[in-house]
Amino acid sequence: MEFVDRLLTCADCGGEFIFTAGEQLFFFDKQFKNDPKRCKPCKSRRAGAAVRAGGGPAAAGISRTETRTVCSDCGIETTVPFKPTQGRPVLCRQCFQNKRDTVPAAEASDEATDAMVVTSLEGVSRTPDMMAATSHA
Repeated sequence: MEFVDRLLTCADCGGEFIFTAGEQLFFFDKQFKNDPKRCKPCKSRRAGAAVRAGGGPAAAGISRTETRTVCSDCGIETTVPFKPTQGRPVLCRQCFQNKRDTVPAAEASDEATDAMVVTSLEGVSRTPDMMAATSHA
């Protein structure tokens, strides 16, 4: 497929910009369905505004749901950015910080390593070779 430079109109400033053959090839390779809507200056201005606005879900117009609950340690009412699961403790910000600061680094590292080992072994199935090797040992 052969691409030629095309002249497009920016949706923000109304100015014209060139959609080069190289850019079109890139869009084709990435299987993008739509042509660009904005010129490079407007695109970078828009990207900079998203970073200044937080850049997270709120910048995309998605609001974070806050759930009111009671802290399992100190008993004060607090809000958390998730829906608490029954049977699991929920901590306010202060208790969470205190608990996180009191866990020794070595202990936290050992727990993380143990969790990674368990997780990595969950999908492992024993092959006949492995069974034969362990039965002779």
